[in-house]
Amino acid sequence: MYGLLALKLTLVPSLIAAVTFAGRRWGASVAGCLAAFPVVAGPILFFVAIEQGQSFAAHAATAAILAVAGNIGFGIAYSWVSRTRSWFLSLSAGWAAYLGVIVPSILLEVSSLQAAVLTMVFLSLASRLYPQALPNVPSSGKPRSDVAYRMLAGLVLVLAVTVFSGSLGPRLAGLLAVFPVMGSVLAVFSHRNVSQPFAVGLLKGMVQGFFAFTMFCWVLATLLESQSIAVSFMMALAAAVVVQAVLMRRQPRPNSKGG
Repeated sequence: MYGLLALKLTLVPSLIAAVTFAGRRWGASVAGCLAAFPVVAGPILFFVAIEQGQSFAAHAATAAILAVAGNIGFGIAYSWVSRTRSWFLSLSAGWAAYLGVIVPSILLEVSSLQAAVLTMVFLSLASRLYPQALPNVPSSGKPRSDVAYRMLAGLVLVLAVTVFSGSLGPRLAGLLAVFPVMGSVLAVFSHRNVSQPFAVGLLKGMVQGFFAFTMFCWVLATLLESQSIAVSFMMALAAAVVVQAVLMRRQPRPNSKGG
């Protein structure tokens, strides 16, 4: 019990910190692509599988696939509103868009394969819905304190979902696992501390990363019904890493660093 709690307290914050520093090294598009990787949702689903059972986690993984569209809605709304408004109004618009997409999906009855296919098709078109992302601009300062805030946000979500998942049910647990914590925190801090164009580039970069996320959740939802937790997660992670590696190789080199 205490070992599992310790893992919750350390794994997700550490992964978020790693993504943050990688983004600062390689730029907005890479940061976005990495942020969409199942850094938060993956561990949440792992803990849910251990605590609530494999069938519960499989259904939660399918719901998580449906939540990808909500994250894209968040990114599109934030990106457009941020062109003329503050980070706070941009964030509010993003969350409203997320909820506007997610609420109908609660009633949608689809298999994991159907959810994955629909999401992949949507992702292939989503980049066209964002405003044009300008080249990265150098940051005049990157407060280290923002890394701690990002880590704390991820930790709070992991604890909330895993503690209340039994009462939420698998669908709500899966949808909540993909609440745009990474997108919100990364976009706001990038918007405030670097620039609005950098934040837009980061959010647009998440579109490609969600291909790997979708693959992860689909493999997980498929295998958890017949394989062990360990095998299911290892295979899902391997599939996501392959997709992510291909996408990262296609990323253009950034003109500058930030995030």
